[in-house]
Amino acid sequence: MVKDIVEAMTTNETSFFRDQNPFDRLKEVVLPHMLKTRMNHRRMRTWCAAASSGQEPYSIAMILKEMETQFTGWRNEIIGTDLSDEILAKAREGLYTQFEVQRGLPIQLLMKYFTQEGDKWRINEPIRKMISYQPFNLLESMAAFGQFDIIFCRNVLIYFDEKTKADILNRMSKHLAPDGFLFLGGAETVIGITDVFKPMPGQRGLYVHENSPHLVKAA
Repeated sequence: MVKDIVEAMTTNETSFFRDQNPFDRLKEVVLPHMLKTRMNHRRMRTWCAAASSGQEPYSIAMILKEMETQFTGWRNEIIGTDLSDEILAKAREGLYTQFEVQRGLPIQLLMKYFTQEGDKWRINEPIRKMISYQPFNLLESMAAFGQFDIIFCRNVLIYFDEKTKADILNRMSKHLAPDGFLFLGGAETVIGITDVFKPMPGQRGLYVHENSPHLVKAA
């Protein structure tokens, strides 16, 4: 019942490289840090906590694919979760309309990573295989997920009240590496909600642990 209500409330509005800024931050700030600090074990885990129909995790996967020479020998795990089984099935299929691929997706990436099927476009299998999708409700326990280096939780907290936002963020903080990064939507913030995360100075939409080494460097 609760799942049905929340699913009815959410719009699943998304697009490839939505708002662009977070993906620039990923390429310019986050991934260079990971390449430097994870070089010994060469493993990185990313969680898209509101994967919707797949555009966000596939955008991340394409960025990693474009940087694959730098990530040679790495195990890059991307997990996409969403409340809706139906929308996750669409994400796994990776089949998008002309309108969907025209929203934010650079033409060179469309030509490189998609194959046209009739009047639609399917993202290529190597990119699809980079994502593991599973149904998940953010109100439930996150214990089974383990630790992530990067968490995208964009444009989903807006559907919850302040107390619930704080609870989700507090639990999420326990699953983010000490030097990890949290991405929130442009209209979302942790300020006035929780102290476990702090905005990263000069990096709009990017948050780190309250005692993160990134804050020490920025001070």
